[in-house]
Amino acid sequence: MRIGILGAGDMADALGTQWVRAGHEVMVSGRSPERATALADRMGPAARAGTFAEAAAFGSATLLAVPASAALAVLSEAGAEEGLLGGRVLVDCTNPVVPGRFTLERRNGASLAEEIAGTTGAHVVKAFNVCHVDVWRMRPPVFDGRPLAVPLCGDDDAALTTVRDLVSDLGCTPIDGGGLERAGLLEATAAFVIGLWVASGADAQAILPPVRFAVGAD
Repeated sequence: MRIGILGAGDMADALGTQWVRAGHEVMVSGRSPERATALADRMGPAARAGTFAEAAAFGSATLLAVPASAALAVLSEAGAEEGLLGGRVLVDCTNPVVPGRFTLERRNGASLAEEIAGTTGAHVVKAFNVCHVDVWRMRPPVFDGRPLAVPLCGDDDAALTTVRDLVSDLGCTPIDGGGLERAGLLEATAAFVIGLWVASGADAQAILPPVRFAVGAD
């Protein structure tokens, strides 16, 4: 598969490198062409650098891997207003979390993922937004013998199938999180558990019981 990546930071590095190892072709992009080129060189011969617009048009899927505050501006540079992202698979791993407060930026009732879908006309799938970047560098992310589960929220079946494959390529298990209208819940989950991990050092996994107890006594 050919994968375009909007961004040349840590998430672009972690996920893009794993996908190159899995046999995919990747094009990375960033505001600094030098940084994007350096990242592509580190990934290997199956990676190359380009502009935001070139990366968005590159392949079967595009990963949006920039700070949430820059997401809409980057998508504009990638050709959102010209319809260049319309109907394409766009994976959104951003987190619109207010720094230090671990709450979400207010967006008039819509999630950032929904706003991105409305702006671009792309088939947006929210994914990869809950874990720290170092988790995505693991080969594979398996804990106590259980592969990491990655929830996905999206409305288009074909786009979801594409992203499920990308999740599986990391050695993770894709989980259906519902339609894009539920992406805001996934963004809020990230804000909440990041607050637990960072602010109090709590084990966020410990707040949930095993599934056999989730809907009543076993």
